[in-house]
Amino acid sequence: MHLRGVILEGYSNAGKTSVLKAIKRYQALDETAERSVVVLGEHYSQVLNNVHGQFISLTPEEHLKLLRDRVDMLKNLDSWAAHLGPASRSSRGLFFVLERFHLNHRAAFPDEKSAEISLIEQDLLAMGARCVLLTISDEVVEERVKSRQPAEWACKSREEIERSCNQLIHSQLEYRFQAERSIIPTLEINTDAKDWDEYARLIMAGS
Repeated sequence: MHLRGVILEGYSNAGKTSVLKAIKRYQALDETAERSVVVLGEHYSQVLNNVHGQFISLTPEEHLKLLRDRVDMLKNLDSWAAHLGPASRSSRGLFFVLERFHLNHRAAFPDEKSAEISLIEQDLLAMGARCVLLTISDEVVEERVKSRQPAEWACKSREEIERSCNQLIHSQLEYRFQAERSIIPTLEINTDAKDWDEYARLIMAGS
């Protein structure tokens, strides 16, 4: 295969979007890197979606089909490159970044018994995918939660703030648990320091 890629996982406010941007900058500066890059943000693979102003959650089956379609798209691109014959990584290689993917599915549907997610992970592993789980320490959870739309949080009650913080902490524990169940190697990175370029360097060094 001519593929390699990174899957960015983690709960909201962990820094996925910031790290994704840093990875794009890092990869663009590498003269030996692949010229073909596919970056799919969370809107192309997440469970909960804003559809014309209304939040709609996909069923497990619907979400698995969505993930399978994205994986098959990458496999088809790789098959085309292989059809063209041998070439350098820079000319026909493909680098991909996926945001909120297999771990997001496992965490959203922890009791699901479908074997399809394991098959999807097998394909991702064969495609050179490596997972990165972004987390934050309990001590900075409230600060990070409030960092997005601070004016809105100023109107929230203490109970609402604590509920959101507890949800983030619980979700991180679930992501860690699901990462242990997945066959895809997972690197956990604490993003308390917000050193996005350094995180990107660490991620790309291992991909």
